Amino acid sequence: MKKQVALLLPIFALALSSCISVSVKDRPNIILIMADDMGYESLSVNGATSYHTPNLDRLASNGIRFSKAISQPLCTPSRVKIMTGLYNYRNYDYFANLNTNQYTFGNLMKEAGYATCVAGKWQLNGQSHKDEIPNWEDSTKPIQFGFDEYCLWQLTKRGSRYANPLIEQNGAFLESKSTDYGPELFANYILDFIERKKEQPFFIYYPMVLVHDPFVPTPDSKDWVNTELRTKNDTTYFKDMVSYTDKIVGRIHTKLVELNLDKNTILIFTGDNGTHPSVYSDTKEGRVRGAKGNTIDAGTHVPLVISWPEKMDKGTVYNELIEFSDFFPTFAAIVDKETTSDGQSFYPLLKGEAHNPRESSFVHYDPQWGKRVNQYRNQFVRTTEYKLYQDGKFFNLAKDKLEETPLLSDVLTEEELHIKQTLTNELKKHPAWDKQQ
Repeated sequence: MKKQVALLLPIFALALSSCISVSVKDRPNIILIMADDMGYESLSVNGATSYHTPNLDRLASNGIRFSKAISQPLCTPSRVKIMTGLYNYRNYDYFANLNTNQYTFGNLMKEAGYATCVAGKWQLNGQSHKDEIPNWEDSTKPIQFGFDEYCLWQLTKRGSRYANPLIEQNGAFLESKSTDYGPELFANYILDFIERKKEQPFFIYYPMVLVHDPFVPTPDSKDWVNTELRTKNDTTYFKDMVSYTDKIVGRIHTKLVELNLDKNTILIFTGDNGTHPSVYSDTKEGRVRGAKGNTIDAGTHVPLVISWPEKMDKGTVYNELIEFSDFFPTFAAIVDKETTSDGQSFYPLLKGEAHNPRESSFVHYDPQWGKRVNQYRNQFVRTTEYKLYQDGKFFNLAKDKLEETPLLSDVLTEEELHIKQTLTNELKKHPAWDKQQ
């Protein structure tokens, strides 16, 4: 019953009214690529020395690199938030599920006249809760959420996402073989979609299966030729998986250039949460251990790079906060739709116009996924440098990224006291909850 109450909160107030002032055909294409379990420290442009990401680096040099993008700490919570623009306490009911009463950016873009497509990782049909969700086998859910076409892993069945993948494409399972590689098939589908829809504006949502574990060879790995090693799980292959992610981004960008679509396409790359805790990455600022599932900085600090050559200044670095609820209202602003969400549009920023940065970012995190992960369920609000949890623990992230030493009230400076009070007031805007329940 508790889970159903969240669904009855005022999320149905997503009133949409069209006030179209720009011809649909003149609007930019939008491609949102979201890597799975790839934290901020995974891009060389962000200081990584363990990995080389030339295509993403090039994308950043021709657009905006965001240094403070904040996600949820786990896959489904992030997906629900980015797709609907709502905080998790409003509409996150079960792990690996998106309730069909939700209105997503797929619905938004389709109603605005865009050709829409989703490819990659779905994991939103409710397979993990078959007893509670009667329609978990409904393969039309992506269509209900506004996507004209789909090519997805883990829609109604579980299987491999990498070698010999199990993929559902527009109502049918693809025939695959051991030499097939899931990420390549998704990329090929997207490239074909771009080719077919080049004469009209399109919206592509590409939640990648890379770089999620199991950490296995890619077709570019030397071990790929050995069929017995294609399913070997070893963090040694993580570097290859990052490289393949970068390669796919490069292929998509190259296709846009070939079709002369790159200048008026908003190409976005981000990650859904931090890197897996078994992965350690070297950066110019030191070694970083992934913190997926955890609310510390390495669990929610993700890469975000956006390119739009027709509008953006090249090589900009944005050091203010962006959070996952902000994408929905940004897309709504692009298509001139009035919406209600928990986010703040950063559309002016993309156009090189004046933008009021958000003062804080809020995360409500209730993963509902096993004791190991549920131990981190929490609420927090943060600025670029400070972070306050709902239990009163206050951290200076600039000096304590691992959040090992809470700041005591009697040693706070006057400025820090003001920041803490401001964050306290912000937390009070959201429903109080018991972390231990």
